[in-house]
Amino acid sequence: MDVGRETMGLVAAFLDRERHSITAYGQSGSPDNRPLDGDTMFEIGSITKVFTALVFADMVLRGELAPDDRAAKYLPASVRMPDFEGAPITLMDLATYTSGLPRMPSNFAPKDWSNPYIDYTTERLYDFLSNHKLGHKPGKHYEYANLGFGLLGHILELRAGKSYEELVISRICTPLGIEDTRITLSSSMQQRLARGHSAALTPVANWDFSVLAGAGAFRSTANDLMKFLRMCMNPADGPVASAVKMTLSKRRPMMEESDVALGWFISSRFGDELIWKSGGTGGYASFIGSSIKTRRNCIVLSNAADYNPNIALGMHLINAAYPLAKIRREVPVDPAVLAAYAGRYELTPIFALTVRADGARLFIQATAQPEVEVYAESETEFFDRVVDAQISFARSEGGVAPSLTLHQNGKDLPGKRLP
Repeated sequence: MDVGRETMGLVAAFLDRERHSITAYGQSGSPDNRPLDGDTMFEIGSITKVFTALVFADMVLRGELAPDDRAAKYLPASVRMPDFEGAPITLMDLATYTSGLPRMPSNFAPKDWSNPYIDYTTERLYDFLSNHKLGHKPGKHYEYANLGFGLLGHILELRAGKSYEELVISRICTPLGIEDTRITLSSSMQQRLARGHSAALTPVANWDFSVLAGAGAFRSTANDLMKFLRMCMNPADGPVASAVKMTLSKRRPMMEESDVALGWFISSRFGDELIWKSGGTGGYASFIGSSIKTRRNCIVLSNAADYNPNIALGMHLINAAYPLAKIRREVPVDPAVLAAYAGRYELTPIFALTVRADGARLFIQATAQPEVEVYAESETEFFDRVVDAQISFARSEGGVAPSLTLHQNGKDLPGKRLP
């Protein structure tokens, strides 16, 4: 696998029954270019959701709240939580990606997309909730949940009277002896932090979180996460172990051959059950997972935003039946060809792609999403390094492209150029 073309650096921790290994590849990109190892710090993004779910389970087991409690119960009376025909959002709905809330709030409008979560405040969250209408009944519809887990983490800290980070440290990290899993970094952690890079392998800023910290704020190391994963897959007695068992025992359907537990994803293919979670921020990709059949456990941490190859690598390492990601090769394209693709293309009445050429580079912006750069595999085929999506253009000799097709999630969605 040509890993170097897809990432800046990787640290992989592997546990095959009792055989434990750490492998490092590439560069940290830090000011002193410190070598990568099992103690290198990475942003772990949405793996944070597993910790949020664990704190929730721990609080349930302690009798501090109940799974079927309405989310509104723990928010100020001034917040008008949305419901669906009288059906309220429960804490369990938030923990299982089934609240009916969207992936992100519609009033999420960062001043700086290089650090997008820092200025999303409690006031903005409450304003969104008070004015939103649910399109799905809570508990019945899966949708990925940055908003939902951010809200759950906020509710947990309100109930406990401690900050979200303090809760995770006191309820999970300290009992397990996990000392390098934090939001706020000590000077030692800061020195060991790998520099984040974009999908194009250019240095980017670290992400900071405000009210939505429960969705993705934590940083950690391969050694810490392997200690955590070892406990999760073979929980002994104790308060954290009981919470782990609860997070894995409550499941709801996600899609074909996939379920969600509390924070975790469950994939059932190839006669196996994979328990896993991935994460990504502007400059990092992460994976944590275990196979029930092979009994292999794996952590993969990258200091580049190579999300899909990172997930594919992690799954392949714990069960080789899962294929590695296709390595896509970028080729140069004449800027005049790219200029012919610039324009706006309608895929549905409410969803369009705006294509912009800038010399030898091509950018695409989907409705209500930030602009991303796409990369050429040929004169007509382009790929996105942020998500697993490709674009193909229909060419017209001597004129502008009349249409394009978006290839994503196994579907081909054509779009005609708008006048």
